[in-house]
Amino acid sequence: MNDHSPARGARIKDVARIAGVSTATVSRTLSTPDIVSEETRKAVLAAVDQTGYSVNLSARHLRQQRTGGILALAPNLANPFFSEILSGISDVLRDAGLNLIVGDTSINSDARMRLVDYANRARCDGLIVLDGSLDPGVFTRSQCPPVVQACEWIAGLSAPRVFADNEAGAELVVDHLAGLGHTRIGHVTGPPSNSLTRSREAGFQRGLARHGLAPDVVIRGDFSLASGQAAAERLCAMSDRPTAIFCDNDEMACGLMGALRRSGLRVPDDLSVVGFDDIELSRHLTPTLTTLHQPRKAIGLHAARILLRLIDGHDVPEDTRLSVSLEVRESTGGL
Repeated sequence: MNDHSPARGARIKDVARIAGVSTATVSRTLSTPDIVSEETRKAVLAAVDQTGYSVNLSARHLRQQRTGGILALAPNLANPFFSEILSGISDVLRDAGLNLIVGDTSINSDARMRLVDYANRARCDGLIVLDGSLDPGVFTRSQCPPVVQACEWIAGLSAPRVFADNEAGAELVVDHLAGLGHTRIGHVTGPPSNSLTRSREAGFQRGLARHGLAPDVVIRGDFSLASGQAAAERLCAMSDRPTAIFCDNDEMACGLMGALRRSGLRVPDDLSVVGFDDIELSRHLTPTLTTLHQPRKAIGLHAARILLRLIDGHDVPEDTRLSVSLEVRESTGGL
């Protein structure tokens, strides 16, 4: 079976001749575009367009004993946070001629049990795991393909991680609020066992300590709108509440702001609010939400590129930490 299927008579050597490269370089460009220079990639792709050449991906995958698919596992596909990460993953896989399969791990316990079936070399060539609450044992079996963890990570799982600098981001929040004169700063956290919660809490505590402050109130949430609303109800019931609140994600901040408004409290006049993630909705609230911007698409791009290198047997970094930035908007104000 031929790895290359000619279109209108075009052959790989025709592409190589027009691009001014070897046939081996054409093959590398079409199978693993990230390992060649941008100039070479553009020349080869232009030659492909000119000749109409195409690659028989099914033949390639069969020869390599691969499925041609990558499985991404996300904890809640209804959460808009994950869309950009998945978009970045998809972009890289599409260029490599691979399919992206997405699984929602939050559906029910039965679906989680079925992960053992899907995390198998016979089902997919690699896994990108975005859910830090999964059992590490699922991914340490001999039948499991290469794994990369993105955004969240699983305690006890030795697999490359790609994530935003959560601790530094939480410190930026404290610096911003303290700079506005706030000394009573509360925190609405995610689930205590979650890797993001632990990182953001550590950064928040460190930031407070640098400013000689202590957390005014800590409310446990679960990253959902509902838990943000519940946090607002607790704050509204306090006779002596904090002047600012940091939410571990934008969904909780959105739920909190809506409930505060319905209770007659004004943001930021009565309470300054900061989120984390910079989801699209945060720019359209009234007031707009001050939040930490995560490079979500970049997380997806890096995770997919690292996974492809891992599949091909290359060394990859254990951790890839990406910088965050504070987007100051209308939900925070000075005292």
